[in-house]
Amino acid sequence: MLDILKGPILALQEFFQLTGSAMRNLWRQPHYTDDILLQMDSIGVGSLPIVALTGFFSGAVMALQLGSTLAQYGQTGRTGEVVSLILVTQLGPVLTGLLVAGRNSSGIASELGSMKVTEQIDAMRALGTDPVQKLVTPRMIATAVMLPCLTVLADFIGMFGGFIIAYYIYGLDPQQYWSTTWRSLAWRDVLQGVVKPFVFSFAVSLIGCYYGLRTTGGTQGVGRATTQAVVAASVTIFFLTFFLTQIFVSQAPA
Repeated sequence: MLDILKGPILALQEFFQLTGSAMRNLWRQPHYTDDILLQMDSIGVGSLPIVALTGFFSGAVMALQLGSTLAQYGQTGRTGEVVSLILVTQLGPVLTGLLVAGRNSSGIASELGSMKVTEQIDAMRALGTDPVQKLVTPRMIATAVMLPCLTVLADFIGMFGGFIIAYYIYGLDPQQYWSTTWRSLAWRDVLQGVVKPFVFSFAVSLIGCYYGLRTTGGTQGVGRATTQAVVAASVTIFFLTFFLTQIFVSQAPA
């Protein structure tokens, strides 16, 4: 029984050691600003099309489904309210986090894994460069900045997608839709919609870096690390969603 637990416990220990090293580098020189900007472009701008497309159709599908349900009770005017609440607090952060995890956790793991199996990381250490400071911390910072921005953008585009359905299919007045959309959101909801992707960003970036840096076994190992990174990051996002939602729900005023 104890032998079975040794592997997962060791992996968890190594992951938290990597996380601690990446966090400490935030206050150490050099900061590799060029690498941070490059990663922000790759992670943020590169993920923009798929995030925007997914956000639009998420809002449209929700409005299509909820509009027909609310119409049975004569509450079609509340379509914007329900769409905005679901998007901002739950669906927007989770979907964006999963998309970025699928695109960038795999990319980070494959990139660092290729460097590991070709001994580029060993060469960096031989030249006196800290691989964590050079490779991990810039990706962590870039993801922490860009994932909340992508989530906010996905929320707005999703609301617009919901408006298209509400206006052209259910004949909802535009002013009524947008007024109920904004009025339904409290500051607590907005805070929840920003805090969640910020927390998710560390899972997306650090899990990808962790599996990339521990890659072994040549090209097959790179593919294995890529798959493991995506799966682990996706499961972690759902795990964090549950606990963060529980925290916000428990802190909500009665």
